[in-house]
Amino acid sequence: MLEKKFKQFGIWMDTKHATVVGVSQNNEADGFKVLAHVKAPGTLPNSNENTFNNDKVRTETMFFKEIATHLQNAEEVYVTGYGTAQETFSNFLKDTPQFKNVQTMLDTDQQMSDDALVTKVKEKFHG
Repeated sequence: MLEKKFKQFGIWMDTKHATVVGVSQNNEADGFKVLAHVKAPGTLPNSNENTFNNDKVRTETMFFKEIATHLQNAEEVYVTGYGTAQETFSNFLKDTPQFKNVQTMLDTDQQMSDDALVTKVKEKFHG
């Protein structure tokens, strides 16, 4: 059962930041905890619409890759937040070979404290 917990992660995210919850290999007795806070890089204003759109896609990809670095050996990922960021991130995972078989569960939630997110992730995976 503990081995399975290492492969379950929860993320609250919007377009500007994300909080990643999982089980640290070093703290297996503690269960789920916040592993990282990831902040999206900003896009620079640009008068050229094409350049602006390319920069927006590039920074979004950088943001998603940074989040993914915390999902080592993931099998299940619960993604919540508001807006469309969760769905876009879920599609990013499906299009990434390392994560193509990861089961994602999407939800919508307002921003919450770290403790509330940890509790929600525990409930999602362990009833």
